[in-house]
Amino acid sequence: MTSDTSNAPAGSRSGARPSSTDDAPRPLTGPWRFVPGFGRPTARFVHRWAIALLISNVGIVATGGAVRVTGSGLGCPTWPRCTDESFVPHGELGVHGAIEFGNRMLTWVLIVIAIATWIAVLRFAGSARRDKWLVTLIALGIPFQGVIGGITVLTQLNPWVVALHFLLSMALVSAAAVLVFRMRPYPAPNAPEAADSDAPPTATRRLGIYLAWLVYLVTWMAIYLGTVVTGSGPHAGDADAPRNGLDPDNATQLHADAVFALVGLSIAALVYARVFARPQQRSAVVFMLLLLLQGLIGFVQFATDLPIALVIAHMFGSAVLLIGATWQLLVAQNSVAKNPDPAETATKKADPLRESA
Repeated sequence: MTSDTSNAPAGSRSGARPSSTDDAPRPLTGPWRFVPGFGRPTARFVHRWAIALLISNVGIVATGGAVRVTGSGLGCPTWPRCTDESFVPHGELGVHGAIEFGNRMLTWVLIVIAIATWIAVLRFAGSARRDKWLVTLIALGIPFQGVIGGITVLTQLNPWVVALHFLLSMALVSAAAVLVFRMRPYPAPNAPEAADSDAPPTATRRLGIYLAWLVYLVTWMAIYLGTVVTGSGPHAGDADAPRNGLDPDNATQLHADAVFALVGLSIAALVYARVFARPQQRSAVVFMLLLLLQGLIGFVQFATDLPIALVIAHMFGSAVLLIGATWQLLVAQNSVAKNPDPAETATKKADPLRESA
């Protein structure tokens, strides 16, 4: 591993990983030589584990939504045990206890996947320092997320704590999407080659990054306001759980306003990418389609009094939408890092002292 790779910024690692890094022989010593794939991890092997980590984080969001909308949030009335006497539910807790306990068990599956991904990334010869820090933070965030989940139970599903629990899950989803992007074994999208005179200036290319950042941040705003709507609505996770006291109609309107702003920014980002033929064209189109589908689900669930299936689909869609916003931002940053302004490059070559100054 070279120093320039380990210290490269997240957006600068574009293109396929060099074969010398991907296939560099490493001595198979220690117990890992007996574990298939982990003795000498390849780029594709690590990338698949990163994808598995992302999918499992999205899955836990969906199952958490199922716990909430079925009123099973207090199916296990305490934490870390299910009851004061047992770690597992008993017959008196009924189906709600089984649903809540099942969701808790899925957290252990997620932990196993996170540990496997962490080991794969750390043992991979092509991993940069930032990759190792990122996967470590994700792995540590999962048990921390479990603790927040336990606090939601101990606070009798306080809506603000429940919102924090959901937002942390979404943060892990976004971080896992970054890991998938960074560990990809294939070239990243890149702008078509053009003559220096035809290449857009740096200010124009950075506009794409600013738009992508705005899309990403407003996506987070819409997701947060969605938790406020949920905290004021009927799906409290338990019949006796408290609500946040806000008017559901006003909270819904505020959430809708954020979505409308997100639609406008998404259109601007898409038009920019198309006009200037930027690499994020595809990711901008995909994000726009995801946003329209998510908006449709949200409108239908509101008009049909929040049926369980649509609420779960809307929570799942929020996670997928955040992945789309994260990916669009990463592609935009990567395109500028890989394609510096020709005028600036020529200036640095002509006057190397200026760059060092």
